[in-house]
Amino acid sequence: MSKRGASPPLQGTLIKRTRSNSPPTMQIAISSGDDRQKGLIRTIKRTSNLEAPIISLSGSHSGEIFSCRFDPTGQNIAACSADRSVSLWRTYPPNTNYGLLSNLHKAPILDLQWSLISSTLYTVSADHLLSMTDVTTGQRTRKIRAHRGIINALDRTLAGGAGVELVATGSDDGTVRIWEGGDDGTKQSVAVFEVGCPVTSVCWSMDGQNVYVGALDNEIHVYDLRKNEQVYTLGGHSDTPTSLSLSPNGSYLLSPSFSSQTIIHDVRPFSPSPSRVHRVLHGAPAGFENSLLKGAWSKDDGGGRVAVGGADRMVCVWDVESGRVLYKLPGHKGTVTSVDFHPKEPIILTGSKDGTMLLGELEPGVTV
Repeated sequence: MSKRGASPPLQGTLIKRTRSNSPPTMQIAISSGDDRQKGLIRTIKRTSNLEAPIISLSGSHSGEIFSCRFDPTGQNIAACSADRSVSLWRTYPPNTNYGLLSNLHKAPILDLQWSLISSTLYTVSADHLLSMTDVTTGQRTRKIRAHRGIINALDRTLAGGAGVELVATGSDDGTVRIWEGGDDGTKQSVAVFEVGCPVTSVCWSMDGQNVYVGALDNEIHVYDLRKNEQVYTLGGHSDTPTSLSLSPNGSYLLSPSFSSQTIIHDVRPFSPSPSRVHRVLHGAPAGFENSLLKGAWSKDDGGGRVAVGGADRMVCVWDVESGRVLYKLPGHKGTVTSVDFHPKEPIILTGSKDGTMLLGELEPGVTV
């Protein structure tokens, strides 16, 4: 009887893991052939239910993406583009592009928002229209010629306890108009605020009583819906604010600008700072294209981080309390125009002028 010959050298490494309830990990085994002492096993801790730590969503748009947002549940993503279409995606595997709405507008779609209470998607465009679309059917339910100029931004809120959704739109015609959302609203605006110069961004306060308005005069104007007048302004910028985003607790307002300076304003009723400037952040260059870059607050940790994309094709993520840069995220081949955070998990969504979106995991933040 002859002895069995030696086994052939291993070309890889088999790792057997016991089943557990701990967060998923990605294990990478690197073997150097015969010299098994040089094998390397690297473990990457997973922090979300995404299929991979970084996922590219591409192939639906032929033009630059102006805005991309998670829906309130975090299960779906919508993006709008210069190619006049809106794409709908699944956040989780298999990350399918299950809808492409290409007949809503006749000009580039500049901003969008998911309804807070229904399956409606609000979009605004350079064609002066506000459109409301039922994403379950893909059919447009309402079309409003809302302004006399390009509409750059919109936001929505629930008005008090009445369950009525209000939509604010800001335009190059120098006005902000308030509309009733849903199927029962009319084509007449509820209120009109005359800003006097082109409006680049709008954002509702937490209680839906005030509207924050970024404009070409470098100011952020605050209007009271009940009084139908401006109540104060927020300064600090040396150039035009490009977007406005309210913190999850409603106390702070994020505003990037063309000056590459991002300011966090204190909008509490009684601010300890007369200027209401809470933090000034640097690290996201606006570039020379004058793109309306959209920033966002993290939600899984209660607003401990903010993010803004830049002309350097990267996304800058800061710690709000210290003002320290936590991440500079690469991956895009063009200016990063839009950023959003998942409502429940440490996931960041980015959209770019390269026509693609990226989903990426972050380390969980500390709840504030």
